Amino acid sequence: MCEWLLPLLEEYIAGENPLGSLQGKVAVVTGGARGLGAEICRVLAQSGSTVIVADVREQLAAELVQEIKAEGGKCEAVTLDVGEEEAVSSALGEIGSDYGRLDIVVNNAAVDVTCSIEELSFADWDRIIRTNLRGPFALAKIAFPMMRQQGGGAIVNIASTASKRVWANAAAYHASKWGLLSLSHALHVEGRACNIKVSAVISGGMRTPFLLDRFADIDPGVLQNPRNVAETVKFILMQPPETVIPEVMVLPMRETSWP
Repeated sequence: MCEWLLPLLEEYIAGENPLGSLQGKVAVVTGGARGLGAEICRVLAQSGSTVIVADVREQLAAELVQEIKAEGGKCEAVTLDVGEEEAVSSALGEIGSDYGRLDIVVNNAAVDVTCSIEELSFADWDRIIRTNLRGPFALAKIAFPMMRQQGGGAIVNIASTASKRVWANAAAYHASKWGLLSLSHALHVEGRACNIKVSAVISGGMRTPFLLDRFADIDPGVLQNPRNVAETVKFILMQPPETVIPEVMVLPMRETSWP
């Protein structure tokens, strides 16, 4: 066994968990109604956090809330268009008022259109950038002063291998995810001064509707379970106060979008 691993296992067995706790934390997950977002909501709720499922899909969000509550978790739904700064400000303000704090924001909401640059409309370009990049900016801008006032917090931005390399027919998606990764690192630099941890999770292909509903010929065997990525988000959030993980990549073993 690796020399560094044995002491950690001994600490776990002895009940001296070196990681932090998510018990009682208040977490907002955008695009939380299905796919990776839903898995993140489940994992955080199972870890003791109060989870706010923020999504434009009211029915799906309501169904997830009922599922989590049935399992004993604390959860509620908020209808939220992340591109509307007034809606973001109102939603986070209400959460802060209701719960007295905002500990975690997971910027997961994302959209895409698969077509060439010649076919891509200005409206679709604006919609993708608005959701995938402007949304995380809006959430961070509103959350930062709330977290600073309470003494700290954490923001996790769900990026993609699309933020590291490119393929055809996804110009707007690539632009948004490359921008999100850069924004995440910029926020990491700003956040450290006020005890706000900002991390980017670069996730490879997952077995979620985001891919499976759009690409009928995709092989699910080359994709990973979104639960694995959600557990990585949990690991990031449970780091001790003295440690932050600015960026991590999580790939399926048979990933085709990364060498």
